[in-house]
Amino acid sequence: MKPMIIYSERCLEYGSWHIESPERVKRAYEILKGRGYEFIEPQPAREEDLLNVHDPKYIQLLKSGDVEDVDTPAYDNIYEYARLSAGGAILAAEINGFSLMRPPGHHAGRSGAALGAHTRGFCYINNIAVAVKHLDRPTLILDIDGHHGNGTQEIFLGDPKIVYVSLHRHPHYPGTGYYSELNCLNFPLPADCGELVYLGTLQEALKKVDMGRIEVIAVSSGFDAYSGDLASLGLSEKSYGKIGKILASFGKPTFFVLEGGYVGENVGRAIDEILKNFEL
Repeated sequence: MKPMIIYSERCLEYGSWHIESPERVKRAYEILKGRGYEFIEPQPAREEDLLNVHDPKYIQLLKSGDVEDVDTPAYDNIYEYARLSAGGAILAAEINGFSLMRPPGHHAGRSGAALGAHTRGFCYINNIAVAVKHLDRPTLILDIDGHHGNGTQEIFLGDPKIVYVSLHRHPHYPGTGYYSELNCLNFPLPADCGELVYLGTLQEALKKVDMGRIEVIAVSSGFDAYSGDLASLGLSEKSYGKIGKILASFGKPTFFVLEGGYVGENVGRAIDEILKNFEL
C-alpha cells in the first residue's frame, strides 16, 4: 500500500505569475495520480495550532493581509491558503503521508522573517513546525530543501524534544545555517556537489542523532536541490530514492511536507522515488 498524498485543488488558486506557482504542484499531482497514489483533502489548521508556533501579532498580520515582502506577496485570502497548507502538514503527520500543498513554510519564523533574513522566502506559516508541535513527540526534522530552513531552526532552537538537521547550499539564500548550534545540526554544501557528496554528508549527519530517543521523522521535503533547480546540489530523481531508503531503514513513523522545488515534473518523480521506500 502506498503512502497517502494530502492535496487540495484550492492550493492552485493563487500566485500564477510567481516562481512558487500552482503549476509546480499541479504537475507533481498529475504524475503521482498516474502512478497510482491516493489523495486525501486536508482541513485548515486551527488557529490554536498556529499559535503554538507563531506570535499572535504575526497571525493577526496574516489575517489582515499586511505581510508583503519582495519574495512573499500579500495575496488575497493568503491566511486561508496558508492555514489549509498547515492543515495538510498536520494530516500528513497523523497518517504518515506526504503533504503536497502550498504555500511552503520552512523560512517562516515566529514573527515572520527569521534569523536575520529580510524576506520569508515564499513562506507564511511554518507548516512542518505546526505539525511537529501538534504531534508533541520526540522528533527528528530533516530538511532536504536546498535552502536552510531558518524559520524552523528559530522555532525549535534549544527544544529538548527536537533535533533539526539541514543539508543546504552555501553560500545561498537565506544566508544562515553555516554552523550547528545546540539541537540544530547544519551541513552547508557547495553548489552542484553531487549525489555522492550529498548522501555521504546525510549519513554522517544522521550518525550524530540519537535515533533511540527519536519517535518520529518529519521531512521538510524541498526539491530545489535537484540538478538545475533554484538551489541545485546536483541531485537526480534517483538520488531522492536513495534518501528515502536511508530514512526508511530507521523503521520510524515518517511524514513529509512539501517545501521548494520549482519544476513540477521533477518534484512528482522525486516524491515517487522517496515514497517507494515506504510502501507497505
